[in-house]
Amino acid sequence: MKVDYAEVRRLLRLGGAGALGTHAVSAAGYPFVSSLPYGLDEACRPVFLVSGLAEHTRNLLADPRASLLVLEGEGGRLDQARVTLLGRVLPLEPGEAIRTRYLRYRPEAADYLALGDFRFFRMEPERARFIGGFGRMGWVDACPLPQQLDPAAEAGLLENLARLAPPGVSVLGVDFEGLDLRICGVFRRRCLAPAGHGTAQLLEAASEALRRLEAPPPEAGLA
Repeated sequence: MKVDYAEVRRLLRLGGAGALGTHAVSAAGYPFVSSLPYGLDEACRPVFLVSGLAEHTRNLLADPRASLLVLEGEGGRLDQARVTLLGRVLPLEPGEAIRTRYLRYRPEAADYLALGDFRFFRMEPERARFIGGFGRMGWVDACPLPQQLDPAAEAGLLENLARLAPPGVSVLGVDFEGLDLRICGVFRRRCLAPAGHGTAQLLEAASEALRRLEAPPPEAGLA
């Protein structure tokens, strides 16, 4: 099966947490797997905030090769969509834009940053094994977003979109594939299809997605 890396990006955006596999230092030769939340940077690369005391942090500093398993939804059914991402997880000195973006998606991380022991790492994806269900599986090389927003451009769009968001809706992030929202505390993603490749077209597509949120439901019996 030919896999489109866009499906990998979709699962990464919907996940928010996964199982990180590293090479164990304390038990050489064995894999070490831990549950870990993540955020995504503007290129859809996983960003982790980890403690210097954590076993996986020690492992990554000794050998950055790692894997990240992300499932769609809950449970462990064999027909459940999932992806295993392979790459190197390296220390990251984040600029203000990356730090701010991470905290928009994971506001609880501010408490960990205040402790002083936590630092950022980022995975540089190389390959992925995608399973979309029975008979839908395959390997695919990692590839960047066809078009990326720089952090300053995204911040400008978010400022405009925040003014359009209805009550109970927070705008977390936007890119040329979709709009990330928190609606009454629950993460939601709306796919976008901008009419062009510029930020003006992206703003219009995202604005329309927000306007649809405000539309009242149709009355019973009406199409």
